[in-house]
Amino acid sequence: MTPVQARGDDLAPLIVTAELPGDLQAWAERLRQVHYPAERNQVEAHVTLFRALPPSSEAELGDALAAAARRHPPVPARLEGVMALGGGTALRIVSPAMSTLRGDLAERFHGLLSSQDQHAPRLHVTVQNKVPDKEASTLQAELVRTLKPRDFRFPGLALYRYRGGPWDPVKRWSFRG
Repeated sequence: MTPVQARGDDLAPLIVTAELPGDLQAWAERLRQVHYPAERNQVEAHVTLFRALPPSSEAELGDALAAAARRHPPVPARLEGVMALGGGTALRIVSPAMSTLRGDLAERFHGLLSSQDQHAPRLHVTVQNKVPDKEASTLQAELVRTLKPRDFRFPGLALYRYRGGPWDPVKRWSFRG
């Protein structure tokens, strides 16, 4: 991922994600390509940890993400099943270790978190969004029949800028622990 240079007047919020291993990323991305409305599908499959941190926190955030990556080995997780999103479908992920890591970061950036980021997220990968309920229910039923829960490890963290469309990558950190 090539770093994107921030302009001094850049007001784009920052997004932090947990990266998926290659095989799970590719599978989730294929699901998105088939089931996510094409006009809305502007980013790759991802697990969002923070949705809107202020751009003024970028340097400190980068330091915190780098330190977390140095401290932690790839973080264990489990693809558990399907999550209904009300007009959408997601893959439900359980990872106490990632939830703890995210909680530590939230504590460090307390006071800078948006109201949505103040709450611990339900970890997931959205594969369909803003579709009719019947379409979402059909995909959910299919995935319930075919999805096999599996263990995996998050290989790293990534930071992006949100400017209204596709996310601009800032930097990626691999877990090294």
